[in-house]
Amino acid sequence: MTRTDQFPEPSPRPGPPAAGRVASPAADTAGDELRRGLRILFLVTSLAVLSVGIPAFLVADVADLPRSDAWIMTLALLVWAGIRLSFLWVRGTPRLFDFFFWLFVYIFMGIAPTAQILSGLTSTTTPGVDTGFDMPTAGVVLLGVLCYEIGRLLWMLRESRRHGEGRRVAVRSVSSWGTVVLALISLALSGYVLSRLGAIALLGSRDAAAAARAAVWPDPAVRSVVFASGIYPLLVSVGALAQLRRTASNEQSRRLALIGAVAGAAVLLLIVNPITSARYSFGTVVFALAVFAGAVATRRRARITMLAAIAGFLFVFPIADAFRRAGGEVGTRSGFFAEYLSNPDYDAFWQVANALSYWLDGLVAPLSQFAGSVLFWVPRALWPNKPTDTGILLAEYRGYAFDNLSAPTWAEALVNGGIIAVVIAFLLIGVVLRAMDSRTVPAFRAGGVWAIVGGILPVFMTILLRGSLLQATGALFLTIVCIMAVRGPAAGPPGAEQHPFPASDSDAAGAPSN
Repeated sequence: MTRTDQFPEPSPRPGPPAAGRVASPAADTAGDELRRGLRILFLVTSLAVLSVGIPAFLVADVADLPRSDAWIMTLALLVWAGIRLSFLWVRGTPRLFDFFFWLFVYIFMGIAPTAQILSGLTSTTTPGVDTGFDMPTAGVVLLGVLCYEIGRLLWMLRESRRHGEGRRVAVRSVSSWGTVVLALISLALSGYVLSRLGAIALLGSRDAAAAARAAVWPDPAVRSVVFASGIYPLLVSVGALAQLRRTASNEQSRRLALIGAVAGAAVLLLIVNPITSARYSFGTVVFALAVFAGAVATRRRARITMLAAIAGFLFVFPIADAFRRAGGEVGTRSGFFAEYLSNPDYDAFWQVANALSYWLDGLVAPLSQFAGSVLFWVPRALWPNKPTDTGILLAEYRGYAFDNLSAPTWAEALVNGGIIAVVIAFLLIGVVLRAMDSRTVPAFRAGGVWAIVGGILPVFMTILLRGSLLQATGALFLTIVCIMAVRGPAAGPPGAEQHPFPASDSDAAGAPSN
């Protein structure tokens, strides 16, 4: 029987049906109906939980002492993000860039601000935000999301037209020699990082590991780039080795590629472990390794993987910091939503409010912060007035003593050009993420360098969305350079080309194309 879980579905082989398979069409039809029924059941259940149950429980559970009416808008955004997530994971097509965008919106711009506005307990690191900014801030967030949807739709229309013209996308292969060279260099870089940090990186608390890194590399910019160089080149190498294993011409090459990938993954998990590493970095590495191992290679696996990511962000991420710090609090929360109340990890909405205030005060220097992020590699000695991190900028503007704050994409856009920058930025984000998804979806089946992109960058995007941009730019640039280093020729083997829109994209439980 033809396997319908794989995407895109292979074309039927020519020729008459084999004897003994006369009843297979009826069996296939019954199987298709069963799968369709299960998908509808999953979709209804997911909508009931993500878009009805959790929002209703949130409103009922959190103390009814709202600081403003903005919670209505953030609750609506929570419901919409839940709908989008439900269709994405039930559909089983791994559009991971779109998926992680909506997962970020669901948690950081939906649950967290709704709970904090309803309770009046905002993030402790962003005190003193005027309640008069709550509604305008919610409006800015909704505007960004709307522009994202419009940008994405525009690119979908373009793709639909190109698909109608019969244009095809060639698989971009992985370079064997580029992979070997990068693997050797990345192992040397990772070994250097491990040798300088020693056992503190493996056994200590997160605070002890951070102190050790600061002692070894006192300059924050140098520290960020050096530590990232021990992670992302090796992560790209592991992804490239995983792709070479798929296309190896003999068993010995497959075995060598597998050994190299496993060894690289082991070294990665020594540096980026759940004890000493930031949750975002650890999550990026673990998710990428899972994708390289085939976690989204079929619709069934993709559904399980995306559902696990939702559960991880809802249930594991909020409490994952407690056991990693000396004296970490365990079991002090009174309920599910209590984790979001006054929590510094969920300051994103309030940083958008601070950025909006910064713009309204006329302090914006157009594209100044963006230039500082793009030119992160320029030493401050050569550029004395080089912009600081946007989180620090907003902390100084507000007079906060603590300046290690986030700066979500909405805030980055506001401090670079106000509302018009929010519109432009999210239109571009919608276009780019849809274009990236359309490249990576067929690559998860056919292999190649875009499968590496699809493993690393979608979850890394949560770091970019939370911000600040300057903190993440170095690692992003390093990752892109390494991906380019293992990029092979575009011409693949016969039959390796895939349509940007696989035919199986439209077969999911009657769900609309997304």
